[in-house]
Amino acid sequence: MPTPEPSPRHRHYGAFYGLDPLPEDDRPFVTVMGNCQAESLRLLLESSGAIRSVRVPPVFEIEADELPLLQRLLDRTDVLLTQPVRDGYRDLPLGSAELAARVAPGARTVHFPTIRYAGLHPWQVVLRVPGEVDPPPVPYHDLRTLALAAGHEVHQGALSRKGIREVRDSSVAILAEREERSDAVPVSDLLVPAGADAAHVINHPGNPVLVGLARRVAERLGLDAEIPEPTGTLLDEVHAPLLPEVLEALGLAVDPVAHWVYRGAVLPDEQVREVQLDWLRERPHVVEFGLDRHRETARLLGIRP
Repeated sequence: MPTPEPSPRHRHYGAFYGLDPLPEDDRPFVTVMGNCQAESLRLLLESSGAIRSVRVPPVFEIEADELPLLQRLLDRTDVLLTQPVRDGYRDLPLGSAELAARVAPGARTVHFPTIRYAGLHPWQVVLRVPGEVDPPPVPYHDLRTLALAAGHEVHQGALSRKGIREVRDSSVAILAEREERSDAVPVSDLLVPAGADAAHVINHPGNPVLVGLARRVAERLGLDAEIPEPTGTLLDEVHAPLLPEVLEALGLAVDPVAHWVYRGAVLPDEQVREVQLDWLRERPHVVEFGLDRHRETARLLGIRP
């Protein structure tokens, strides 16, 4: 029988699946594990020419039958770069401590943080509600939309500048505490100085933050290498609006943006809100879950009694 044609996923992760050869030379072999931020970090480090690496599926996509493929990489890993992941994640041995225990003898493990920054998008949240998928047409929730779906009034002009700044500061402080707890390469101090380029959405940091992180990782690893500026925008799949009240509260002198860009499509913010309102009104449990999970942020922003 003819050999089945590899799927697009298998081609995308060709070396991981054994379709492409692993790089062979004297540079350290670095395995980078985590979410989509991990691949951006890997690309930046690889662009320096100082390491060997291959593209690995994000930790939230790896399945049980792919663990031997991952172990094949860990067996030859000189440096494991990983975001902090709890043991038994998705009922698989993908926790950062579990991975560190399975790398080649003498390999180093270095943590880097899972970056979330709410400064530019203080109402935006990611909800993982059991049994539910992401909302249409973008995979992010908005506390104002959740409040509207719950029947609360939201007065756009009454939103607190002080609350916007407090959400920003809290976001940075939470990340700094997590960095310290896991002895991760720090990045929290780079967020505010990056201004409007700090993030596209709350969990997709912008180029200045990612490049700064990559340079600090290279320094911690003792790499004699320069991390060049990328030629394009990393983590470019989704961009959220930049609202004038946020820019004013944070003292950022850039033009506001009133629309989303998701996978190349321009989506007016009001259109996203209306679609999500209809979706949420059929799922009151999601509304309750989101407002309860983020009640302190909603209080700071003055969008819920």
